[in-house]
Amino acid sequence: MEVYGNNQGNYNQPYRSEKKVAAGILAILLGGLAIHKFYLGYTKTGIIQLILSFVTFGTVGGLIGLIEGIIYLTKSDEEFDRTYVQNQKEWF
Repeated sequence: MEVYGNNQGNYNQPYRSEKKVAAGILAILLGGLAIHKFYLGYTKTGIIQLILSFVTFGTVGGLIGLIEGIIYLTKSDEEFDRTYVQNQKEWF
């Protein structure tokens, strides 16, 4: 049986960003490896952060990841999606 459209009645559900929680957790836990940057599609920025982490033995890259993870998780879903998914803001 094929179902066309959204028949589940979720029209009044609040908006949820698909990538916010995953990107925030990746940034906090693996920020030095810039996994969250690659997850959001920021390849060039991810490589820059990865090199920065390598040169500073993980301190600066890990700190950037921690800060960005906290920022990601504290933004509303709409604001996160608008800022980091649609407008492609790569740093903080």
